[in-house]
Amino acid sequence: MDYTTRTLYNTYRSLSKTPSCNGLFSAEKIRAAATPAAKAAILDAASARLGYAFPPLSATMFMNFKRTGNRVDYEDVYFGKRRALNDLVLGEVLEGKGRFLDDIINGIFSLCEESAWQLPPHNSYLRDTPQLLLPDADRPVLDLFACETGAQLATIYALLKPQLDDVSEFVTKRILSELEKRIIVPYLTEHFWWMGHDEEPMCNWTIWCIQNILLTAVQIPTTSSRMLQIIEQASASTDFFLKDYGEDGCCNEGAQYYHHAGLCLYLTIDLLNRICDQAFAEMWTTPKIRNIAEYICNVHVEDIYYINYADCSPIAGRCNIREYLFGKAVSSAPLMSFAALDFCRSDAPYQPEEINLSYRLLTLLYEQEVRDYAKAHPTQDTPRNIWYESVGIFIARDDRTCLSMKAGCNDDSHNHNDTGSPILYVDGQPTLIDVGVESYTKKTFSPQRYEIWSMQSGYHNLPTINGTDQLPGPAYAAREVRVNPQITEISMDLADAYPKESGILSYLRTVSFETRPDAPALITLTDHFSFADSEGGEVICNFMTYDKPVFAENILQIGERYRFRIDGVSDCVIEEIPVRDPRLQIAWKHEIYRIRFTVLGDTFSMRGI
Repeated sequence: MDYTTRTLYNTYRSLSKTPSCNGLFSAEKIRAAATPAAKAAILDAASARLGYAFPPLSATMFMNFKRTGNRVDYEDVYFGKRRALNDLVLGEVLEGKGRFLDDIINGIFSLCEESAWQLPPHNSYLRDTPQLLLPDADRPVLDLFACETGAQLATIYALLKPQLDDVSEFVTKRILSELEKRIIVPYLTEHFWWMGHDEEPMCNWTIWCIQNILLTAVQIPTTSSRMLQIIEQASASTDFFLKDYGEDGCCNEGAQYYHHAGLCLYLTIDLLNRICDQAFAEMWTTPKIRNIAEYICNVHVEDIYYINYADCSPIAGRCNIREYLFGKAVSSAPLMSFAALDFCRSDAPYQPEEINLSYRLLTLLYEQEVRDYAKAHPTQDTPRNIWYESVGIFIARDDRTCLSMKAGCNDDSHNHNDTGSPILYVDGQPTLIDVGVESYTKKTFSPQRYEIWSMQSGYHNLPTINGTDQLPGPAYAAREVRVNPQITEISMDLADAYPKESGILSYLRTVSFETRPDAPALITLTDHFSFADSEGGEVICNFMTYDKPVFAENILQIGERYRFRIDGVSDCVIEEIPVRDPRLQIAWKHEIYRIRFTVLGDTFSMRGI
């Protein structure tokens, strides 16, 4: 394990310096930096929140997750309150006339009066154990959103303390009291799984929580000795997070989770540097950190679309200011340009849905710089072909085509059973797709996870073999993976991704990418199967599409964009799948399709024409 962050902390500690924060946010800086467009948009949003009635979160609402499995009803109220409070705070920061203060105080007290800041699905003290029906107010759980709430209230304290004190000193006193009980003391006295221990695998939780703990601690009165404790623990957890990344920087949770993993790493390092007089600055020059930063460029397809595996959606969201700042920190011109141009395409640049107030403040501080950078760098180079060996993600592309393959194992964070599945975009539009994940419920992160259809390999671009699909776990993996030097062809044996009951001895899948002049690339996929039973087995090759497919005379036409010649099949069935889940509807505006080819013999092939 690499102890880079802890080593830098120990070096800093040996110098006997006093930690501090060199002015993260102030109302004056925000007002001075905000563009006229930002001020107009934010004041409109804040004015619309005047008189907002902050709704309570009742005990029965909390219990409903355990009783019904529904988590959306509670979360809609929980996050809605926090978004409303952010709008009001930003309005007051920019206007500075006290018009929003009473509503802000209502919001602060509403959050402080909640029995718990953790979400019901996270209400447990040990990893992967059943959630408790109700929270214990005397023993807070630090989950993602408890930490987010702490950071939100600490940021409000830092921005508006004088104005709030003019109304009543008990407002900021209440903030500090709740942060002490719910954030600082639990962080320093409890061990939550996401803090890390030995080789236990971590995920976005680790760095997401650490970032918000630091945001909390640096914006409220904190003694030097206590701050050193917080920094020491944060440094250790950052190393536990980084240990699960390969040197290539690939995020196995996907592009959507980069916003909660890679970007939270950026702000964590930035905060550590601010607090500790740039003691962690050399992390910006570490190749691994730069690779983590640039991952988002490499998995971008075009416009709104990204290569997506696991629980990631193909629409991962526009870039905000943090991508640009991460690129600036690691001296990555490609990331800065990509982030700046993508930010300028956003129809919601001021992030009205974002509950982390700090992210919105960073937008106000740096918007003009980012827009100026985009003007100076109006074109974005096409990312190169890339092979992320640490996770098994292969991406080949040209000006009209983008092909990806998954060649790792079925043990990713937010895993789907998708080893060996290709994704194909033509002219920036989805052709062979990964569906993504439906709205989270109690079942999503339970032993019944793989009963959900979108998690199953049969609803990816993979075969069903003798009635079996792939299984989850590190043992269910691609073997003998080979990638050519140009990263235009990949082959792998997928037999081990299937259970023994499949009867498969070897399953060699080869996919190649051949650029053609004035046409989309020529994509060829070939599968070779061999079975323990000499008579072979039943293989049904599944493919998922967004555009309606038509199969006739061995030609598969997918919408108007791409055609394959199909060989080695005896039958084809095309199923239409309605998209009714709200989360899936973000990506898929109409029905999707599953193509099911019955393989004849031991070879299946599809070749672009």
